[in-house]
Amino acid sequence: LLVLQLAWGLVGGQVRYSVPEEAKAGTVVGRLAQDLGLEAGEPEARRLRPGAQGRRLVSQGRRASVEGSGASGALVVSSRLDREELCGKSAPCSLRLEVLVERPLRVFHVELEVTDINDNAPVFPAARKNLSVSESTPAGTRFPLEGASDADVGANAQLSYSLSPSEHFRVEEENSNSRSKSLFLVLTKPLDRETMPIHHLVLTATDGSRSPLTGTVELVISVLDSNDNVPQFSQSVYIVVLPEDASEGTLVMRLNATDPDEGSNREVIYEIDTVVPPSASAEFRIDVKSGEIRLKGALDFETVALYELQIKARDQGTPPLSGHCKVVVEVLDVNDNAPEVWVTSLSVPVPEDAAVGTVVALLSVSDRDSGTNGRVRCTVWPSAPFGLVSTFAGSYSLVLREALDRERVSEYEVEVRAEDGGSPPLRASRGLRVPVSDVNDNAPAFAQAVYTVLARENNAAGAELARLFARDPDEAGNGRVSYSVSESGGGAAVSGGGWRPASSYVSFEVRAVDAGEPALCGNATVQLFVLDENDNAPVLLPPSGGGPGGGSAVSSASGAGSEELWAWAAWGAPAGQVLAKIRAVDADSGYNAWLRYELWEPRGKGPFRVGLYSGEVSTARALEEADGPRQRLVIVVRDHGEPARSSTATLSVSLVEGAEAALTASGSGSSGAVLLQAEGGAAASASVTTTNVWLVVAICAVSSLFLLALVLYGASRWAPRAAVLSGAGPATLVCASEVGSWSYSQRQSRSLCVADSAGKSDLMVFSPNFPPPAGSAAKETHPEAPALLQT
Repeated sequence: LLVLQLAWGLVGGQVRYSVPEEAKAGTVVGRLAQDLGLEAGEPEARRLRPGAQGRRLVSQGRRASVEGSGASGALVVSSRLDREELCGKSAPCSLRLEVLVERPLRVFHVELEVTDINDNAPVFPAARKNLSVSESTPAGTRFPLEGASDADVGANAQLSYSLSPSEHFRVEEENSNSRSKSLFLVLTKPLDRETMPIHHLVLTATDGSRSPLTGTVELVISVLDSNDNVPQFSQSVYIVVLPEDASEGTLVMRLNATDPDEGSNREVIYEIDTVVPPSASAEFRIDVKSGEIRLKGALDFETVALYELQIKARDQGTPPLSGHCKVVVEVLDVNDNAPEVWVTSLSVPVPEDAAVGTVVALLSVSDRDSGTNGRVRCTVWPSAPFGLVSTFAGSYSLVLREALDRERVSEYEVEVRAEDGGSPPLRASRGLRVPVSDVNDNAPAFAQAVYTVLARENNAAGAELARLFARDPDEAGNGRVSYSVSESGGGAAVSGGGWRPASSYVSFEVRAVDAGEPALCGNATVQLFVLDENDNAPVLLPPSGGGPGGGSAVSSASGAGSEELWAWAAWGAPAGQVLAKIRAVDADSGYNAWLRYELWEPRGKGPFRVGLYSGEVSTARALEEADGPRQRLVIVVRDHGEPARSSTATLSVSLVEGAEAALTASGSGSSGAVLLQAEGGAAASASVTTTNVWLVVAICAVSSLFLLALVLYGASRWAPRAAVLSGAGPATLVCASEVGSWSYSQRQSRSLCVADSAGKSDLMVFSPNFPPPAGSAAKETHPEAPALLQT
């Protein structure tokens, strides 16, 4: 058949091919040269070559998506083929091409059919569709739906529909005379808005290809209300019990009928349909909106003991629906007269030291009813400290049953309650105001037995250190307190305009005395601790008699207001070698006495550095001749006070050869300031010619040591020990170094220690932060201070 079709095409001068859409570029459609009868052996100019002068492909009015291969003579796909873009819904989709061949000029017609593939899914006009259906709509009602569309043709465009599972709806297709099918949503079961007000369904469209594609739309169905529910009461019969003395307007009960409909269909109004007996129809009324039933008249048990009210609740629907219930009102006979209470005698105020059993008041009780309703029982509230004692029928005495305390309760509101034996009982009460008079039974009392006061030194004379208050709960003169001070230890002195203690701890007693008869007093102990202020600058100490080994020496000379030191160092001394140690002490305590050392001059990266907390002057790098023969270092010693105070030391470092440094160190030993010895290597390199010099140096060294021993002995004998300050109270021990600090507490001591050795850290003990409580033993940790008052 294909051969006959091709032969027929050749006879008519036309060749037909078919290719599926979306075929890849380069796909061979057909052997065009062979099908047109152009042999491969023809001249080069007759070969099929796109764009050549010989043969060309011409598309009629459309973009050609195929081309001829000049080498093989085949017709191949050159670009994307989209049947829907080329032909839309038209079927079949054919492209008509003309093949022009020159020399001689010949025209061949080629028809290319683009076949459809299932590359388009069904599409609904919208992703969601809203429908409204009344709950009164009968089953079988159909609602038209707009179907989906598919850009494909043939079986790929034949759509079928399905609906998500639902007991109320199904989807139905109907073939009409038109080309398209009609789609309907069919109600299979009546709706109930009160059960489910909104239904969510999914409608799915599926095409007819072997690999089907689908499209969906969400159907949101809102159920509209209809008046299909009767107002309902929670119960058919309500029973209410009212006393016969219920007043007009008394609420009998509040009815509530519910209607599950919505809108006006659920709006309920109430009315009284009938009343039994009919003569009592004016005794009750009902609120049409709230359903409250109230009394309009007075009840009388002796006339009518039982009422029956038929209540109707009607909605506002069309037509309106009604619900009914019955309200039974039972009338109870009540006790109409309440007891009466009178106070015949009252003795107030009552002194707080009154004895138990004292009579405070006399009362009389009566009830005009008779029988059980006339028997009265009396009680007093609160039940303490007063009680009732019955003297004879209808008479009671209010007596004191517990001791009084005016400071705890200065006045009592006593209520005498009377209750008869009726059912229900009636009650009456009488209030009594019983004031309590004061006696001087409370001594002034401080809030605590020991007060701890922290005061800064240098306070002005007359400055307030702390304020103490003793409370006396008595009133008037019994509670008026005067104060006096009696010193029990410690001492203080006034120097100039400032206040300084003889010691850092003062203890004295404060006495508070009231003005009662007899007078009572209370005492409190005040422990006063004086806090240090940063009022002392660091003081530089002279060099020590020995020092670490190294390669340099130091000596000192004091000028007016400054300290100047000399040191010698050998050229080539390695980095980290200690040249000297700056020592200082601060008469303050705590952080005010914690010192740090800073190299003020020269600034920048020099050959020397100073330990921040040790004061050691060492080389930052190896010393060179380029550093010059002498270096002048300005070192500032600062404390940690606020504001910080400082002192300045000047250190002159002479750079010499190793042998000269050794000689200099030996010579300086006569003054007692030898800190460092000459390096062994430099001494070993000294020539033999210096033997006599060494003998002189040895003699000088022995003399220097002797003089140094005398000086140290005299200093230890007569110099004051300014480095150790002792006193009462716990001390805070702080060890500071270049890497950190730690603290420790120790009771009954306070010391400031300055290291004389060349160690890497200094040890300092700060003044106490909290005083010890009276009578407590020494512990390793601080006890809890009873109070802290800081001025």
